[in-house]
Amino acid sequence: MKIYTKSGDKGDTSLFGGQRVPKDALRIEAYGTVDELNSVLGIVRADGVGKHLDDILGSLQDVLFVLGADLATPRSLQRKGLKRIGKKEAEFIEGTIDALEKKLKPLKSFILPGGSPVAARLHFARTVCRRAERVVVRLSRNEDIGDDCMIFLNRLSDLLFVLARFANHSANVPEVKWKT
Repeated sequence: MKIYTKSGDKGDTSLFGGQRVPKDALRIEAYGTVDELNSVLGIVRADGVGKHLDDILGSLQDVLFVLGADLATPRSLQRKGLKRIGKKEAEFIEGTIDALEKKLKPLKSFILPGGSPVAARLHFARTVCRRAERVVVRLSRNEDIGDDCMIFLNRLSDLLFVLARFANHSANVPEVKWKT
């Protein structure tokens, strides 16, 4: 199979199911931003984050691939073997947040992105996640994508914030407090 098909040379692409849409369509923007987030998590992992964080991030990358496929497939299309984001993915994130927060001191002030290099990259991933969430919310106003994709991204940005805090904690690097 060749990597290039030339079918997108005129500015359109195919969704799962074959429907052709412009490459700047909101649906493409949504799963493209999810793909960008997945790439940022790959960068974080490439920095050597330790087994515990690497396992969490690896699981998240797998789920982000499912999310991308979910967003690339109109709800009206039911494909055999197609996974959709559901409640269990958000519940996994909530459980992970709860477990990590038990190891962290409670927040008493706002913190700025930064600290250790891993934490700074996780904060960057969080902002990409928030952008993906905004695009998915816009998409949901125009097309039926269900609620679970938005819920997942909302929880994921929370987890990325907690992971950044955990990375600083693990590296014994203080969080950067916001000074008003």
